[in-house]
Amino acid sequence: MDIPHQRLVYFRVTLESGSVRQAAARLDIAPSAVSRQLNLLEDALGATLLERKRTGIRPTPVGEMLLEYCERRGALDESFIASLEAYQRLETGTVSLVVGEGFVADLVAKPLREFTERYTGIQIDIHLAGTSGIIEAIIDEQAHIGLMFHERTHHQLRFWVSSPQPLMAILPPDHVLAAQAEPLTLVQLSEEPMAMWDPSHQVRQMVDEAFHQARLRPRMAMNTNSMAILAQYVRSGMGITLLPAFAVAGDLAEGRLVARSVDDPLFQRSQAHMVTRIGRQQPKASVLLLRHLQHWMQAFQGGGASAEVP
Repeated sequence: MDIPHQRLVYFRVTLESGSVRQAAARLDIAPSAVSRQLNLLEDALGATLLERKRTGIRPTPVGEMLLEYCERRGALDESFIASLEAYQRLETGTVSLVVGEGFVADLVAKPLREFTERYTGIQIDIHLAGTSGIIEAIIDEQAHIGLMFHERTHHQLRFWVSSPQPLMAILPPDHVLAAQAEPLTLVQLSEEPMAMWDPSHQVRQMVDEAFHQARLRPRMAMNTNSMAILAQYVRSGMGITLLPAFAVAGDLAEGRLVARSVDDPLFQRSQAHMVTRIGRQQPKASVLLLRHLQHWMQAFQGGGASAEVP
C-alpha cells in the first residue's frame, strides 16, 4: 500500500496540534483541506484513525499503529539523509579497483596511503586480475576502476589515462649488462637465464612475440604467475626478467635492482592504462580517486594521453 507522505504529515500535525483547525493554521491551509486528506487516509486504511475526547483529539488503536509507522518512517528518512550527506562529503562509500599485479607496489606505497588518510571514511577494495579479468570486472561493473598494462581494446572501456611504459630488462645491480649505457638487444637477453610470467599472461605473450619476430629463443628458466617471485628471482642473482619500471620502482630507488632499456619496437610501444566502463556513472569518491592516481602513480607519469576526469 502506497500512503502519500503529505497525508501522513497532516495526520501527525493534527495529533500534535489537538484539532483539525489548529493543524490547518500550522499548515497554512483551510481546515476542510486537512479533513479531506484525513478522510482519504481513513478510507485507504479502512479504519477510523482519530477520535474526539473532551481533552482533544486522540488516536484510535489503528491511529496508534499509524503514528508508530510515521515515527519509524521519519527516522528512516533522517537516517537516509544523514547517510547521503556523509556520502556527499566523502565520509562514507566504497571504491573498488581491479589491477594487474605489477601495479600493486606503485599503487599502495604512497598514492593510496595519502588518499585514505585524507578520506578516512572511504573504503578501498582491491582485487588482482590479468588483462582479461580486468576487462571483465569493469564491463560487468564489479569494479569502478581498472589498472592494466599492454592495452587490449574493448568498445565498452573508457581509457582515462594511457601512459608509455616500455618493457625494461630488470637486472641485479652487479650484473654485467647493468653497466651498459646503450639499450640492450634481444640477442644479449636471449643468452641470460630469465624468469617470466606464465604463457597466458599478456606481458609474456608480448615477450614471446618479440623473440619470435627476432627468430630467437630466450632461456626461460622459470615461469610464474607472481610478481613477487619475478622480483625476488632477480634480487637473488638467479637471472633477469622483463617488466615495466614502475612495477619494481621501490627496488630501483633502493638500488636492489637495475632497469635497462631494450632495443625492440614491441617493448617500446607498451603502455599502462587506467580504465572505467563507458556509460557508468562513477561515484564522487571514484572520480576523486581517478584524479589522485593519475597525479601520484608512477605508472601514469609517462606523458601519455589522458581524458578529462569529470
